[in-house]
Amino acid sequence: MAKLDGKKVAIVVTDGFEQVELTGPRTALEEEGAETVIVSPKADHVKGWNHTEWGERFDVDVVIGEADPSDYDALVLPGGQMNPDKLRLEPEVIAFVKSFFDEGKPVGAICHGPWLLIDAGVAEGRRMTAWPSIRIDLRNAGAEVVDEEVVVDRGLVTSRNPDDIPAFSAKLIEEIAEGGHDEPRVSRGSRSGLGAP
Repeated sequence: MAKLDGKKVAIVVTDGFEQVELTGPRTALEEEGAETVIVSPKADHVKGWNHTEWGERFDVDVVIGEADPSDYDALVLPGGQMNPDKLRLEPEVIAFVKSFFDEGKPVGAICHGPWLLIDAGVAEGRRMTAWPSIRIDLRNAGAEVVDEEVVVDRGLVTSRNPDDIPAFSAKLIEEIAEGGHDEPRVSRGSRSGLGAP
C-alpha cells in the first residue's frame, strides 16, 4: 500500500505559476497514491510559467468558489512570481488557504508560494523559508525565516526554489502521511506559544 492511498490534495494556482513547482510535487504525491486536484479562481485551464517563458496549459479540476476544504487532506501552493501575487487578491483563495491552518492540515508552499500565508494571517510565529525576495515580507509578518532547503513547522512545509523540489516533496509526503496537527495556531497579534511542538 502506498503511503498516501486515500489522501486527496488540493493544488491552488492561477496563470503564471512556476510549472515545475506544480508538476514535481504532484508527480511525487501521485506516485505515493494521493489524488491531486487543481483548484483555481479560473475555470477551464491555467497556464504555467516555464523559467523565462509561458509553459503548458493545465486543466482546472475545481473552481475555487466550489472547493470545499473539508474534501481535502492537504494543500500545496506552488510559486512563480505572478501566481501568488494574483491569488492574494482573491478572498475565496485566502479563506481556502486559512481553513487548512485552522484545521491543522498539512500545507506545502514553495518559492513565492508562502506570500499567500501572509494574507491568510498564518505566517506569524511560523518558521519557514521562501524565495529570497519575499523573505523580508514574511519577517515583517512575524515569521522566523531561514535559508534552508526545506523547513517543517507544525505541518507547514516550505522550500526556496525549484532545486529544492525533491526535498520539499519528500517532507510533504511525510507530513500528509502523518496526518493533521491539532495544536492551536498562534493568533495574530500574539507571540505567545512560539516554539510549541
